[in-house]
Amino acid sequence: MTAITDVGPIPATRTTAGTPRRDRRPRGTVLLGVLAWLVGLLFLVPVAWMVLTSFHSEADAATNPPSLTAPLTLQGYKEFFGASSGASPWPALANSLSASVGSTVLVLVLAIPAAYALSIRPVRKWTDVMFFFLSTKMLPAVAGLLPIYLFAQFAGLLDNLWWLGLLYTVMNLPIAVWMMRSFLAEVPSEMLEAASMDGAGLVRSLREIIMPVVAPGIAATALICFIFSWNELLFARVLTATVAQTAPVYLTGFVTSQGLFLAKVCAASLVVSLPVLIAGFAAQDKLVQGLSMGAVK
Repeated sequence: MTAITDVGPIPATRTTAGTPRRDRRPRGTVLLGVLAWLVGLLFLVPVAWMVLTSFHSEADAATNPPSLTAPLTLQGYKEFFGASSGASPWPALANSLSASVGSTVLVLVLAIPAAYALSIRPVRKWTDVMFFFLSTKMLPAVAGLLPIYLFAQFAGLLDNLWWLGLLYTVMNLPIAVWMMRSFLAEVPSEMLEAASMDGAGLVRSLREIIMPVVAPGIAATALICFIFSWNELLFARVLTATVAQTAPVYLTGFVTSQGLFLAKVCAASLVVSLPVLIAGFAAQDKLVQGLSMGAVK
């Protein structure tokens, strides 16, 4: 006969059949989530206050503290679009759009081949080349303002939109090369070797293999260059007057000796910021994916 031993009561399982077990989140994760929301709201409050103030009258916008229940009006936007002064912001907005988009396209045309030569087909002493690109950003922009102004004055390029777009290209090119180099370095070499065995040349490999793989990185680089060009004020303020005036320069015209018209300034700031916000929302998935490329090995 087989002896039967007492093994004691069988412990009950914590979950029943068919019922998934609920994992408790660590308390630290919850606190970090709450902290992240608080920081996000902290950055959102000034933007929300600007949007609300733009729909107030000048008298209500000048109250301290600001009134949240003041009646809403579109007078600030009407003033921005020249309802009383007759000054139109459309030429300045068009100049900013032309200079930003044109310089961004030119930056990508120059940065992608340069990054290809520094990552996939590295040139000799490529680290020195990368340091040279980085060193161009070590000089403060204001330090090069006077020689650039004197050169533009001598060459007759003051108040010239093409010259401004070329400056934006030069300023954003080092950043684009560094970003694109990190993205292209993640392209598997086996893909290029297979394309080379199939007879694909450099141009075809770039167009049909490399570009689709690094498309999120290209979108992230283009968006950052566009934002930097659109928001640039120093060179545009000094080198332009009326013909090539950009949106940030036009925006500074609302701060006059007569006083600060807060509602009109907030309305103008919101309108000028809309292209960047629209571009950011349209490419936010590509931006996050591009900026995170290579972050997880």
